[in-house]
Order: sequence, then structure tokens, then C-alpha cells
Amino acid sequence: MFLDPEKLAAMDGEAFRATRPYPWANPAGLLTDEGYRTLIDHLPDVELFDPVFGKSRKHGQQSHDRYALEWNDALPVSDAWKAFVDELRGPVYQDFLARMIGHEKFSLRFHFHYTPNGCSVSPHCDAVWKLGSHIFYLNTDEDWNPGWGGETQVLDDKGRFSASSAPAFEDFDEAMGSESTGNRSLLFIRQGNSWHGVKPIRAPEGALRKVFIVVINRDTPWYRLRSRLKI
Repeated sequence: MFLDPEKLAAMDGEAFRATRPYPWANPAGLLTDEGYRTLIDHLPDVELFDPVFGKSRKHGQQSHDRYALEWNDALPVSDAWKAFVDELRGPVYQDFLARMIGHEKFSLRFHFHYTPNGCSVSPHCDAVWKLGSHIFYLNTDEDWNPGWGGETQVLDDKGRFSASSAPAFEDFDEAMGSESTGNRSLLFIRQGNSWHGVKPIRAPEGALRKVFIVVINRDTPWYRLRSRLKI
């Protein structure tokens, strides 16, 4: 077992949805200690990933540079990761998400991101077909110094910016950094002002910020179509 059912059950959905500037939480220990260590020990090699660098984004935002690996069940990855994804598709995690979101109309997809030195995720709001994301951080104190960065910034614009704009980190009224080493994750739900990003990594050559992201998509015919067409 990778997920800790007691930790999942302890999270309060109503309190989560009332969080400002939008629903977000940075819990510790949603994975069991053994499960977390097993996933860390069996991470896929970066050679499996596609380089995504210099890709233009809408609204003039800076590119989100990283190595990316989209999940499919045929990936040549460890059985441990396949078992973890099975748990994410199972009733315990599905019920947890439904309780946190407040309804059951969602679908999931998954991907890994590994980010090297100098790269960043510029401030943005996710596409409208996304309900939110659950980011599992996969760096430990053994391979990552928090001083190198890597924490997701939850950004509060007090409703000033259009989602189709390109503000810089310093333009926001408040920035709240998530803890991103150890058995931590970040769950957030998209709203019109759900700005977030990752400041440029300042790590030694060869070090990689590693995350596994559960993308929570809206599950209606219209949003399924928009997701496929990327509009």
C-alpha cells in the first residue's frame, strides 16, 4: 500500500474548499513511509523523458522548461509505480478527491516532470478543462537542498490579473511557498485566480527537481473535447 488512508481521511474537504486565495493544501505523509521510499527508489530514468524546452505559451508567458513523461500503462517503469497508479484509480483515492473537490465528476491523467538548473514554471492559471492538480514531490533531503528552490508558489493577485495575462512573480500581492522535500504533496483546485508557479531552480549540475502530478480534469463531454483539442 502506498497511500495512507488515515491521512487522507483526516483532511477536511469543507476547510480545504474555503482556503484562500483558492483551495490548496500542502500535507505531509499522504504516502506511507515505506511506500514513499519505494517510489523514490524506483523512479524512472530521465532517459525515458521528452525534453520540453523553449515551447511557446499563450498570453506571452515564459516557457515551462523541463523533462516530461506522460503516463501510459505500457511505460517501461517499475511495477511499484504501476501499483501506485492503480491505487490512484482505486476507491480510496477517488473518494478522497471527491470529498475535497465536492463532487465526483472528474477524470485523472498522470505525468512526471524532472526540472534541471535554471528552469522555472512562470506564473499561470491552468487550462479551463482542469479542475486541479495533486503534485507529489519526489526529492528527499539526501538529494535536494531546499535552498535550490523547487517549491510551488501559490500566488495571490487579489483578483487583479486576467488569466490570459503574463504577470511576473514580483507582481503578486502575496506568495506562499509549498514545502517540497520529503513526503509532501500539493493539492489545489483551479479557480479563475488560481495563479501558481515555480521560480528558477538554482541547483548544481545534474540535480533534478522531481514531481509526479495527478491532473484532475473536468469530466463532461464539452471539457473532454476541449482537453483533447487543447483549446
